[in-house]
Amino acid sequence: MTKKNVPQVAGLLLIAFFMAFPFVYTAYDYPYIMHLLITGFFYAILASSWSMLAGYAGQFSFGHMGFTGIGAYTAALFSHYFYLSPEATNICTEFAIGSQYLIIVNPIGITSSTLAQDCLRQALDIWDGSVQITPMPVWLGIALGTFMGGVFGLLVGFLVLPLRAAYLALFTLGFVEILRATISAEIAITRGQAGIELPYLFDSGITIFGTYYDKTAKLPPYFVMFFLLLTCLGLLYWLAKSKFGLFVRALREDQDAAAALGVNTTKYKVMVFVITSMMAAAAGAVFAHYVRIITPNNLMILQMSLVVAMAVIGGVENIFAAAIGAILIEFTLEMLRNSFEIGPIEVDMTTWRLVVFGVILMLTLRFSRNGIISPIIEYFTRGHVAKETVAKRVAGSETKDAAND
Repeated sequence: MTKKNVPQVAGLLLIAFFMAFPFVYTAYDYPYIMHLLITGFFYAILASSWSMLAGYAGQFSFGHMGFTGIGAYTAALFSHYFYLSPEATNICTEFAIGSQYLIIVNPIGITSSTLAQDCLRQALDIWDGSVQITPMPVWLGIALGTFMGGVFGLLVGFLVLPLRAAYLALFTLGFVEILRATISAEIAITRGQAGIELPYLFDSGITIFGTYYDKTAKLPPYFVMFFLLLTCLGLLYWLAKSKFGLFVRALREDQDAAAALGVNTTKYKVMVFVITSMMAAAAGAVFAHYVRIITPNNLMILQMSLVVAMAVIGGVENIFAAAIGAILIEFTLEMLRNSFEIGPIEVDMTTWRLVVFGVILMLTLRFSRNGIISPIIEYFTRGHVAKETVAKRVAGSETKDAAND
């Protein structure tokens, strides 16, 4: 194994570790650790996709959590308001689709705490158990959430075409705040700050390799989020190595020069927004079904700052470094919750942990601007380049000297 292959081997070992971990770890805190890993995978998707947007394309956006919220709320509203029934209610808004009826229940805000609400509840009382309604498939809601993330990514991508640097960041920050305010205000539809509930990812449970897991089990959502992370990383890596990656890096270095050389800056600027927005929306939709409630607080700027910090500490110009950094930071922040004593003084880390995190971020920006993980990967993947360049120069110099003699 050559030095250049070390990152690939390490990556395969890391994948194997995460694949085997849920089956071999049996400690008492199993649910807690699994939850941290699922959350870490979620942030890894956000950090790696934001790395493509900011680190590769140079589009510094604060709108990533907004697209996450769009995916989550689309999935939530879809599961909350749409049902299938073999019989017409004659009360709700409904449309005949073959032998079934698509029922759309009326929004009544925070007066309902169940998925079957108001007009549908009245119909169920009339039917008295003779008719069984069917909730919409969870995966269809996730797909719709991903699609809506792409639609809004397309819209924002076109709107920010003339904007760069701080203006782009401020525009996307405003977009998220408008979205959060709208969701908070539309109480009748979104339930505002009370939040909207979602069904489990596998509401009827699932059987994996002959073992049944109920809807509350951690293992199924763990693998769903992990495979989504692998899919996103695979797609991002392929894009980074393709002509697409070359062109978006040209946008980052000098957009005017890239346009002068024939790069369709409009096309690639919009494409990178759409692709990364869909990834954020997909992660948001899946995670919302995992935690089973979504509120406007999920769109707060603090969450976006955390994603940016994860990408920066890992390495904003390397999607894999950003993903690894997100997982490590998620665990680090949780471990920092443990308070300790220094003599007679007790240090409450629930208060100080974000201060420590901020210090780590500042030190990273000061002494390792390309992150902590990225230089390690670069050492193995590009460490040989300098030696090869020196060897070629020496060989060329010797050849020239021999010719002069």
